[in-house]
Amino acid sequence: MSHSSVTRRLVLRAFGVLFVHGTTALLPVARGQTAPPQLPAFITTATRTPADAQTLGSVVDTFAAGDLARRQINSLAAALGAAAGTPLFASGANGAVASLFLRGSNSNQTLFLVDGLRLNDPNTDYAVFLGGACVSACDSLEIAHGPQSTLYGGEAVGGVVSLRAQRGAGAPAGQIAMEAGSFGTRQGTVTGQGERGAGAWNFSLQGGHTENERPNNSFDSTNATLRLDRQLSERVSIGATARWFHGAYGDPGDRYTNDPDNQEREDNVLATAFVDAKLADAWTAHVVLGGQNRRFVSENPRVGRATQITLVKNRRGVLDAQTTFTGAERHRLTAGMTAEANQTRNTGFGDINRRQGLLAVFAQDEFAPVDDVHLTAGLRSDDFDTFGRATTGRATAAWLVAQRSLKLRASYGTAFRSPSFLDLYGQSAFYAGNPNLRPETARGWDAGADYYLPAQRGSLSATWFDTDFTDLIASTRNFRSVENIQHARTRGTELSLQVALPKAIAARLSYTYLEAENLTTHARLLRRPRQMGNLDGSRDFAHGLSAGAGVAWVVHRRDVDAKTFAQIDARDYSVVRLYGAWRATPRLTLKVRLENLLDEKYEPVNGYPALGLGVFAGAEWKF
Repeated sequence: MSHSSVTRRLVLRAFGVLFVHGTTALLPVARGQTAPPQLPAFITTATRTPADAQTLGSVVDTFAAGDLARRQINSLAAALGAAAGTPLFASGANGAVASLFLRGSNSNQTLFLVDGLRLNDPNTDYAVFLGGACVSACDSLEIAHGPQSTLYGGEAVGGVVSLRAQRGAGAPAGQIAMEAGSFGTRQGTVTGQGERGAGAWNFSLQGGHTENERPNNSFDSTNATLRLDRQLSERVSIGATARWFHGAYGDPGDRYTNDPDNQEREDNVLATAFVDAKLADAWTAHVVLGGQNRRFVSENPRVGRATQITLVKNRRGVLDAQTTFTGAERHRLTAGMTAEANQTRNTGFGDINRRQGLLAVFAQDEFAPVDDVHLTAGLRSDDFDTFGRATTGRATAAWLVAQRSLKLRASYGTAFRSPSFLDLYGQSAFYAGNPNLRPETARGWDAGADYYLPAQRGSLSATWFDTDFTDLIASTRNFRSVENIQHARTRGTELSLQVALPKAIAARLSYTYLEAENLTTHARLLRRPRQMGNLDGSRDFAHGLSAGAGVAWVVHRRDVDAKTFAQIDARDYSVVRLYGAWRATPRLTLKVRLENLLDEKYEPVNGYPALGLGVFAGAEWKF
């Protein structure tokens, strides 16, 4: 029997077990049993204001640091891959560039926010960061699905991924963790957080090395995160964040190339200073001043010729301010502006050295006409000094019924992606940019329902979504320039389940069915699986012992053959993982995990094999 067949049987059994246990979640917690963990109280990405998840008309996935730690997930890519509607594929092993196709959008149509700053734009890539960055113990992670340009501007077409360092809280505490295992892997982490008087802090420092499986495929990384807060008075607080990612990756290319020398390095630094002020009893303001400095270098030695070196530098400065007024009955009004200046220097194809400035204004009304109905509506205008203006809008509705145990919701929004400097101005012997390009645009809607289990034990969600993309930028027929010439549509269903059951059982399920078509060529969009899912369950067995298992599967997707460049049907795959922990003392915890348990041979991107079976063990010491 093949590994795929075995895995599919495991998946079906897991669904059965999950269904049986899920019905017991409706019963009260028995005396002596551990109470389930509480779900996150507030979400900020969907409205730019703290909001109860039950009041939102948008789909937002949240991943708490504690939940990711329980599942022994510390990479950003692995965390995102566990959500519904987020196909994510890496061109290689740990540290390789990775792309996200949120709700079937293009990989450059998802916006990453890091501590409130835009990490990416059409000229600033997120792929290296996503392939190697970690989610630290001081981070929160939210994924807002669907067009979000009304709140965040360009690139928020498929949605927004928000990674944010949290304020330190409680008594000072820290942790040291170490791990080693297969593929020459070793890594360590130091974290600490707390508050004292009017000040609070939260920091994490992680470093690691792995050889991976192929020659010239090692990956070294460092991730550092810091947040500082200070309460100046009852009405004013200030703070700052700093984040640094460093990655050095040996890139052998696809398995037909096996480049023995190519190396890639990236340093990405983001920093902010922010102020929160209570201007009046019903009037608050939040101001962020931040910057980003990214440096990417690719070195490709060539026999008999000079080493080919590509250097990319991205710099960004941002001023973002918003104010919220709650003095109008049943309304929460938010308005603000964003000013941004960025510069890109790229010595590779197109030889880019350009600057861009933008000024955006937005307004939003959150309105509850009655207690169990919540509406939002907003507009935004982005003015770029390169290609002009883009205007977007968004509206959502949420209706709580059945004693607030069931929420019916819907949303509609428009979004855009800016043309890149290469699209507009690139020049080479065989290519010329098109300065008359318009931004790519999208309009999308979704509708669904969320059922909330009693006693805050979890939720079950179902969503249908539909997005139309117009003015997509693609090569002209002679491949010497680009035009706004393509149209596409993505539609499908997202299902998710989160439960915390009696006997300290926790489970999380996500499933997506996706149809994604290029309406110009009538071909399926590449690397968008028709079906994909992720199931994870764990149990605390008491006496400090806990264990869990997860399975992810991908079915029916198109790809490009790395050798012939012809479009092909990529192979389906399923990957199983196991993990366990023993709290030997109140301070010491020992951990073990097995990745790709069945040693599945698969390629997320054709020509780039994923890692085989890996065994890892580690220890954590709290102080």
